[in-house]
Amino acid sequence: MKGKLILSILIAAFLWFVMFSPWTAGKVNFWYAMTFSAITLIILALSFGKEGLKGLRFTWKQIMFGIVIAAVLWGVFWVGDKVSQMMFDFARPGIDSIYGMKGSTNSLFIALALLFIIGPAEELFWRGFVQHSLMQKMGKYWGSALAILIYTGIHVWSFNPMLLLAALACGVIWGVLYLYNPRWLPALIISHAIWDACAFVIFPF
Repeated sequence: MKGKLILSILIAAFLWFVMFSPWTAGKVNFWYAMTFSAITLIILALSFGKEGLKGLRFTWKQIMFGIVIAAVLWGVFWVGDKVSQMMFDFARPGIDSIYGMKGSTNSLFIALALLFIIGPAEELFWRGFVQHSLMQKMGKYWGSALAILIYTGIHVWSFNPMLLLAALACGVIWGVLYLYNPRWLPALIISHAIWDACAFVIFPF
């Protein structure tokens, strides 16, 4: 399992490099590449991380909890957006750069991809597979901390401080919730999907 976990993380890091790095910018459609990457993450999680995905059930309680998490997270980022713009000159350009990745891609395609493929894939992979595996090998707290650092770190290819801060904030919130109760994974999947669609398409900052 250790080798499969490392290989999976390296594959994810390579995919994130292709999507975010300045050397590949303009050579690939970001959202098509992101959708492909998400499907790859799902395949890796289902192939190597079945233990962490056992008993995955989407009850009404999980769905409602996921919606609440997404709403709270959006509120946190709304406040963070205002505060960061008052404190840092690079904040607004960094945020605009993130939204600039949309390009000419259809907004409906982006929203549907985020809701049904990208958001769920990231939680299945980063929490259900990577964090679960690291918690089993290193203990709950150290394993969770390393998973959060890896999740944040693969966004470094963007060289965008605002994207790194966003990834860190989301990684901490979802990672801590998973640490507290791994059975909340369905709620985290719902929250990630809704948060992504709202932040990027429906209610952008």
